[in-house]
Amino acid sequence: MGTGAARPIRLGVLGCAEIAGRRTLPALARVGDFTLRAVASRTARKAEAFAQKFACQPVTGYEELLTRDDLDAVYIPLPAALHAPWARASLEAGLHVLVEKPACSTAAEAAALVALARERGLVLMENFGFVRHSQQAHVRTLLAEGAIGELRGMSAEFAFPPLPADDIRYLPELGGGALFDAGVYPIRAARLLLGDALDVAGAVLRTDGEHGVDVAGAALLTTPEGVTAQLAFGFVHSYRCGYTLWGSEGTITLDRAYSAPDDLQPVMRLTRGGQSTIHHLAPDRQFDAMLGAFAAAIHSGDTVSCTDDLLHQAQLVERVATSALRTALQPPTSTATRKAIT
Repeated sequence: MGTGAARPIRLGVLGCAEIAGRRTLPALARVGDFTLRAVASRTARKAEAFAQKFACQPVTGYEELLTRDDLDAVYIPLPAALHAPWARASLEAGLHVLVEKPACSTAAEAAALVALARERGLVLMENFGFVRHSQQAHVRTLLAEGAIGELRGMSAEFAFPPLPADDIRYLPELGGGALFDAGVYPIRAARLLLGDALDVAGAVLRTDGEHGVDVAGAALLTTPEGVTAQLAFGFVHSYRCGYTLWGSEGTITLDRAYSAPDDLQPVMRLTRGGQSTIHHLAPDRQFDAMLGAFAAAIHSGDTVSCTDDLLHQAQLVERVATSALRTALQPPTSTATRKAIT
């Protein structure tokens, strides 16, 4: 169902996930390119609650939403394992698709979706909002200007404390695990700053035997020229959400690189010649920017750049997963044991 620039893009939402209610749909109300028509859930009660909050129509069942004739596009914030199947169903229904990360569980799934989107002339975009935040452009400008000399490497981390025991990210059948939930962010950051010619030199995934999913991991990526990216991620850690770029003459460190709230004034540290400078950057609404980019792609008919991005991401994530040394996460050391060791 094509759209023109003369009218807003009519959007439906598949799923009532927390990220949709907290960040994406409030941003949608601020972006004039869209009008929200309907939100679907498997349960009528949840759909009605979301629809009342965001002034749209409730739909019970995802299939039912895709049969509507008043939609141009859908947003998919379902659990990870459901992203690719419902993205395919949406594309087959003639709808443009914005899908939460990871868009696909495998590179083969990604290739099939990309081929379908291009065949139908539809936009398929993965929602990595952080790449649209203005703080990333600021860092890239400093790099291009040689603020830290020649880039030698980067380290990037995204990790947080353990989740509630019933969190869906502990369910392997729903695509749970730290790589898909947290690891995709530093991987995407490495691609943003080092390019798409990255290879995997090594990786480790640590599995929690109780849940059967990876809860921590690390990867070493490298460009053909030997510039490296050391990545760490998981949800058995204290909170970290940033990266450091290490050049021949200095470093750039960015905190809250992936999940900056709309009102956050980002802090960037530039170190050169033994002197550190703190840069207080402007707040930005990265979800607004992502929705704007989605709308721009639809209006311009650009089905290539966003699908290239999605495919490169899926391929690199799969290479990390398939090359990883897998180890069991050991139970936490008790206080008594720690005292005995020390």
